[in-house]
Amino acid sequence: MSSKELMRVGILARIKAGEAKLAHAAEILDVSYRQVKRLWRRYRRQGAGAMKHGNAGRRSSRAKPEKFRRRVLQLVRKKYWGDAETRFGPTLAAEHVAEEDGLKVDAETLRRWMLSEGLWSRERKRKQHRQRRERKKHFGELVQLDGSFHKWLEDRGPCSCLMNMVDDATAKTLCRLEGHETIWAAVGVLRRWIEKYGVPRGLYTGWKNVYKRRPTTQEQLHGIAAETQFGRMCERLGIRIIAANSPQAKGRVERNNGTHQDRLVKKLRRKGIASHAAANAYIEGEYLAEHNRRFAQAAAEPTDYHRPSPSRSELDAIFRLETERTISNDWVVRYRGLLLQLKPPSRRYGPTQAKATVCEWEDGRLEVLYRREVIAHALIAYLPARQEEKKPATKKVRAVNRSGPRWNGPGQHPWTQSYEGMKPRSPVRAKARTLLGVPASATP
Repeated sequence: MSSKELMRVGILARIKAGEAKLAHAAEILDVSYRQVKRLWRRYRRQGAGAMKHGNAGRRSSRAKPEKFRRRVLQLVRKKYWGDAETRFGPTLAAEHVAEEDGLKVDAETLRRWMLSEGLWSRERKRKQHRQRRERKKHFGELVQLDGSFHKWLEDRGPCSCLMNMVDDATAKTLCRLEGHETIWAAVGVLRRWIEKYGVPRGLYTGWKNVYKRRPTTQEQLHGIAAETQFGRMCERLGIRIIAANSPQAKGRVERNNGTHQDRLVKKLRRKGIASHAAANAYIEGEYLAEHNRRFAQAAAEPTDYHRPSPSRSELDAIFRLETERTISNDWVVRYRGLLLQLKPPSRRYGPTQAKATVCEWEDGRLEVLYRREVIAHALIAYLPARQEEKKPATKKVRAVNRSGPRWNGPGQHPWTQSYEGMKPRSPVRAKARTLLGVPASATP
């Protein structure tokens, strides 16, 4: 089975165990609800093998006989094969095999045969054909978002990323110059779009972890949909994020980036702008109005699909990072190296071993939510960086048998002494020293 079929088997097995529902499976597998019902029906009747494609492992009914295949490949190997300069390609070889040998075979069929036998290699790969997509008919129905890294300030300032938003129906543009393509950079340009035009219905982005990511294996097994911080913000606003599988799919914003790289760079050079703040002031004050007047067009339908913009306080409550943390027994929450001491209203019933949500804004403000309500906290300390203690070097001491004699200093071990200089360890050895005439003073 393919990875796609195996993933379907795993999700349907969870449905059978009662751990997931058909609606959740449709969202995870990215298919319609009716298609999930069809797959579930086949799975109940035939088991996991029903998810395998019916033609997998079967020989085609239109396949050439094996004897014919071997004969053609034998002729190709004998007459039309060689090095890269002398060998025949599949198309030319098929023509000569048909004219000289009377064996008709399609060029693409011969190409597959030659590839399987190592008689041909793919030297050139054609570009994938991509069908042109028509514009959306309504303003705000779909907005494309992308970050473009370029030397926007040339050598006058730091390397920058232009966060660019382009409406699919009208080509209206709103952009800002940021340092990197981060969550806060995307939030900044999206918030300005919402404040100016309203909340769009859909957002077309790339497969970047800032916007949308693919689920991990663990998330697939537990039936959890992959989510990012930016995706959570858009979900609360009712914006659907669509991830493009190629740059050509969001070609409208890519071409718009090329236009900015030509026109905006030269205009910033003439103005002598060398900072992000000055560049954004010029873009919002002069450049965007001129650009939209020149390149924007009317939508096919006059109805505006933008929803009304929320209030400033509502946008502040949406555009923030939310991270779940566990509350320790002493009512402390750890967050990015900080220790946040919670101050519950009742010290008798503290929220120990529970979950709290730490909210962070772009300016660094922090707020702790417990059961969706703000709970007071105080910053008590920074976690010090973990440093390994250097242990003093210890000299290896050789184990000594305390029951026997001790050898204090070089030259005193029995192996380095003569028999006469050895200290007697037994009455027998003492008697032998007396017989040899060794004086007692010679004993060390």
